[in-house]
Amino acid sequence: MVDGESSEVVRSLEAAGLEVRADAGTRSMYASDASLYRIPPLAVVRPRDVDDVAATLAVARATGVPVTSRGAGTSVAGNAVGRGVVLDFSRHLNRVLSLDPESRTAVVEPGTVHAVLQRAAAPHGVRFGPDPSTHPRCTVGGMIGNNACGSRSLAYGRTSDNVAGLELLTAAGDSLTTGYDAGGVPFARGADDVVSGVRAVMARHLKTTRTEFDRFGRQVSGYAAHHMLPERFDLTQALVGSEGTLGVITQATVRLVVDASVRVVVVLGFPDIVDAGRAAPGVVAHGPTSCEGLDSRLIDVLRARRGPEAIPPLPSGRAWLFVEFAGEDHDEVLARAQRLAAEADAAGSVVVDDPVVQARLWRIREDGAGLAGRAPSDKPAWPGWEDAAVPPDRLGDYLAEFDALVGAYGMTSAPFGHFGDGCMHVRLDLPLDQPGGTAVMREFLTESARLVGRFGGSLSGEHGDGRARSELLPHMYSSDAISMFAGIKHAFDPDNLLNPGVLVDPDPIDENVRPAGTFTVPGLALAYPHDGGDLAQAVHRCTGVGKCRADNTAAGGVMCPSYLATREEKDSTRGRARVLQDVVRGELSWSDPAVHDALDLCLSCKGCASDCPTGIDMATYKSEALHQTYRRRLRPRSHYTLGRLPMWARLAGRVPGVANRSLTLPLLKPVALWLAGVDGRRSIPAFAARPFRRTFAAQRSERTPVVLFADSFTDSFSPEVAESMVRVLRAAGYEPRLPSGSVCCGLTWITTGQLDSARSILRRTVATLAADARAGVPIVGIEPSCTAVLRSDVHELLPGDPDASVVAAGVRTLAELLAETPGWRAPDLTGTEVVAQPHCHHHAVLGWKTDADLLRDTGATVRTLAGCCGLAGNFGVERGHYEVSVAVAGQNLLPALDAAPDAVVLADGFSCRTQVDDLRSRPAVHLAQLLDPERTAGRP
Repeated sequence: MVDGESSEVVRSLEAAGLEVRADAGTRSMYASDASLYRIPPLAVVRPRDVDDVAATLAVARATGVPVTSRGAGTSVAGNAVGRGVVLDFSRHLNRVLSLDPESRTAVVEPGTVHAVLQRAAAPHGVRFGPDPSTHPRCTVGGMIGNNACGSRSLAYGRTSDNVAGLELLTAAGDSLTTGYDAGGVPFARGADDVVSGVRAVMARHLKTTRTEFDRFGRQVSGYAAHHMLPERFDLTQALVGSEGTLGVITQATVRLVVDASVRVVVVLGFPDIVDAGRAAPGVVAHGPTSCEGLDSRLIDVLRARRGPEAIPPLPSGRAWLFVEFAGEDHDEVLARAQRLAAEADAAGSVVVDDPVVQARLWRIREDGAGLAGRAPSDKPAWPGWEDAAVPPDRLGDYLAEFDALVGAYGMTSAPFGHFGDGCMHVRLDLPLDQPGGTAVMREFLTESARLVGRFGGSLSGEHGDGRARSELLPHMYSSDAISMFAGIKHAFDPDNLLNPGVLVDPDPIDENVRPAGTFTVPGLALAYPHDGGDLAQAVHRCTGVGKCRADNTAAGGVMCPSYLATREEKDSTRGRARVLQDVVRGELSWSDPAVHDALDLCLSCKGCASDCPTGIDMATYKSEALHQTYRRRLRPRSHYTLGRLPMWARLAGRVPGVANRSLTLPLLKPVALWLAGVDGRRSIPAFAARPFRRTFAAQRSERTPVVLFADSFTDSFSPEVAESMVRVLRAAGYEPRLPSGSVCCGLTWITTGQLDSARSILRRTVATLAADARAGVPIVGIEPSCTAVLRSDVHELLPGDPDASVVAAGVRTLAELLAETPGWRAPDLTGTEVVAQPHCHHHAVLGWKTDADLLRDTGATVRTLAGCCGLAGNFGVERGHYEVSVAVAGQNLLPALDAAPDAVVLADGFSCRTQVDDLRSRPAVHLAQLLDPERTAGRP
């Protein structure tokens, strides 16, 4: 469609009073879901009510523009992208309208997030049964569209088994209501022409429907035609799994199940994934609620990404089954689990009764799709054939032949999935970046479809066919079945307005492949060592699974604080990655307003670097984007002030009294804040009367030497923290000394994209520290963000520099150094209540576990907060960011402070302490201050 026609569609939508987004950034973000495909829409409509949905369909009919329904955009088959108008239900139509514990039903809008429904149901002891791995962010409407199942389908079945009624609009704008009467008999009211048309189609295909469908539990591909047979004609179940091609769901009544109070997990180890697949049917005979398979190749990716401590103890083997038993009697459930462990033909077993360890195990499984986004070859791994299912008793043999097929194409894989149901998930390192890569993809997917057809399986076991598999349906179904699908589609949607290109008259599987081709970005400032120096590969780490749209703080995470504050796709890690993918494709320039709108509210917290299962590092990409945009150009004011704060702090440190007065005088303060690009509602920390570096005096002693990296923030604003650090180190048997020359990590230059300057600053610092690092003298950081630069960012800015590698290896946090110190014992802080706010970079880059272990050893009562404080260096003080900064703090930090008014607030980050002081006028201390011998002296 040409631009003029596109504009006319947008004008028509706006004239209808709809909430419309048609800017370049939005079109980039909604061009992809979690699949391989990229199809920019003309516009995105965010309906506020059913009337908005009807108005959108009316515009679509008048203009001939197609409509695609979208929930959280976590579809991996390409069934949530489309060329016309995308209806995003997640923004407004996302409520649980009612919940009846007695009838065990709930009425929800299509954009309701699965986890929101579960939270509403939990107080009543019930839950929605299906639980896909994306449950913290996927929507019920999306689950209905794909007929999602999840890990516990052995107990609760598919989504279609748990829907009691639907309300939808047809493409013609007619209302259709489906459900069951008091006797359980299905009914369909409204859209009479559609219903009679479907009945007529089915009458012509009775034999095919009765012989080719409903052969095993995970046969999800195609339309659920068996539910349209005249003897049952259940449109509620038939419409589940139709992928938005037959109608637009506006409301659903779902069934709820009693949530078991006791769960026990058995982990069974096997020599390989084939043996695990062959063992699954025998395991299912024991009656578990779940039987999930994982390959060691997936575990290896997780271990490489997050370290060995991320993996709970597993029995021996190269593949595992995670088997869950549930019930109300603990002893009975535990006995069933122990019986399986004793009787299973496995290489080893572990019975896990501890809910905390169970949660860690399930987190591995939930992150599977994201973790599998990096292949065992360390190349990007893609969906497209991630959802095949076969009858469970044939799974092992299918896995063996599929593994051989993958190897024959020179690819690698890490299978996992719902092995109790015969459903396998996998990502593949398809050579999409190579010439002819999409041709290889087509050939491989075609061979895979033939393989599944030969095993009597289904191309999709729960994700739907979408653009990834619809063209391949003839390898599974007869020509008569394909003709029937076309008839059903025509009865519902004769003008092909609803999600065209899916299921019927499908798009080619190798058309509009997002990562296909080679993209090079010249003149990069950063090295991207984990991606072979390739920014395109780095930003394409985002597979779109959307974990950044979930509240990861419930699991101790950080990502993505700005999205949680705004609930806007552009403020999610995924939304930003999609925009940057269009930059590397050449669709957008670095300076495009869409790029900077997407990146503006990124706090550079690096939470995604650890919490995103594929390892996206948006803070790094933002630095690159700012560098590319403003290199040799005029920058925003805050880049010259906050972005060069250490330089200004050193100057102010010479006359701190004058500097402080200029920032407090009524006439000068507003002017100074405006010139600095600082929000006027922010207070400005006072410069220290005596910077630490000027007052520190090393002592001659026999203590073990350490280099104290006194960063600019500590030196200029919090010298008391460094003084406590010195006392703690000396008490632990160390003699701190300062580097031989002036050092700075360049953090503020990095976060504002002044990367040439940052490189020069960091190179000088590394050269200064290298001799001590080579001599084995530990380098102890005070400020977590600066310490993280020396440990991690140094590799991005100084790739291949041997001094940089030596320095990075020698850097320690205080907790790490003390943990390595023979004989050191934590002081007894029994009776002390602590609210701990880990700095985001500490969480994401350095790791907080050592600090947590140290605090546990003190005997203090510690509540460790998840999430970001919201200040995040220069972010929270810059003009235009104040409201979001406060909203982020309101997610976890502020409620915790208000709930514990007498607690000691522990915050190693200068920005975290500043935020606490600014928003609650409470002091906060660094770990060194908490452990300071002067503070703890005299305690029993």
